[in-house]
Amino acid sequence: MADAASRRTSLREQLEELAASVNRPEDAKAAINRAFADIEEQGLVPGLAIGDRAPDFELPDARGGRVRLADRLATGPVVLTFYRGSWCPYCNLELRAYQSRLDEFAAQDASLIAVSPQAPDDAMSMSEKNALEYDVLSDVDQHVLDAYRIRFDLPAGITAHMLDSTLAALAKQQPDGHYSLPVPATFVLDRQGTVRARHVSMAYRTRMEPDEALAAIREINAAR
Repeated sequence: MADAASRRTSLREQLEELAASVNRPEDAKAAINRAFADIEEQGLVPGLAIGDRAPDFELPDARGGRVRLADRLATGPVVLTFYRGSWCPYCNLELRAYQSRLDEFAAQDASLIAVSPQAPDDAMSMSEKNALEYDVLSDVDQHVLDAYRIRFDLPAGITAHMLDSTLAALAKQQPDGHYSLPVPATFVLDRQGTVRARHVSMAYRTRMEPDEALAAIREINAAR
């Protein structure tokens, strides 16, 4: 009989299935992909590199408290993921995939932290609808996104190709009409806050697999 791991559908497979189901005109898909690829090629949002020290931060969580990265690192490695918002179906899939493996991360003394530029009430909605039991934090001013070199401004004209539901969410998130977002990014940090594994890509339909993050955590712990 196949074990649980072999039966598990990978996050990549789930993301690909979701992408195939999105009802959006091909010209709109091409325009968005082209604009985001241009940002990537220009190196505007490189993210932290392997070996970089992750900047410390303290942000509000979905339940009215505050969480400091240094406090989580004091107890073990951290998987730090930046997502676009609760309106992003790919982000929902990613965060649920990590929740489904939470026991495995806990067994390695690792903490999970998810950060977005949405307000705490939206973070609460994200946490509740996906039954997330790890930290979901709000970086409304996007200072942490800047520190991690993953914030970008939406290119002029790109909103014409975006779904109405996405535009409504962005208008709530940033009512001044100046829309900026994080590149979907995941950093695996050792206890010193050093980046040991990373996934940073404007190809927002791709994310770091939980298996990859777990492998990096095990390597960190084995080196102690």
